[in-house]
Amino acid sequence: MPPRRRLTQIRFVLLFFAIALIASGLTALVPLEGLRMMAPIFASGSTMARWWPALAVWLQLVQRALADTYASYPFLAYGYDWLAFGHFIIAIPFLMAVRDPLRSTWVIPFGLAACLLVLPHALIFGALRGIPVFWRLVDTLFGIGGLITLLFLRQRIRLLSVSQGS
Repeated sequence: MPPRRRLTQIRFVLLFFAIALIASGLTALVPLEGLRMMAPIFASGSTMARWWPALAVWLQLVQRALADTYASYPFLAYGYDWLAFGHFIIAIPFLMAVRDPLRSTWVIPFGLAACLLVLPHALIFGALRGIPVFWRLVDTLFGIGGLITLLFLRQRIRLLSVSQGS
């Protein structure tokens, strides 16, 4: 692959990764509203409720808990706001690396470490907080998806570096 095309590919994947982080952060700003919009998918009698009843019941419980919490203690949503902020801040280095990926290679090990740490974090803290196993496994998919993406990027950056004699 020509170096210019490889550079474009690297930039695209970096941008995709940053946008995925931002999109994930945006969902943390509106968790109750998001669950309300999705409610027909997991409501009693839905296809999900028939095929995967445990997930449907879990999502109904989460929606009810958020609604009750927000009604009595809306300030607790501020924690979600900070979660979103964290996603936005983590996206910044990946956005900055789009400009010159070869000078910003440090962002890849940074991201790999963060993605690796998602795995024990989701499994350990999920267990401590009573999160069902299937949902903890869903949470680990974010780390696994990030690892795959960043390992792909690391390989592409190495190939580009070799082709440019850096």
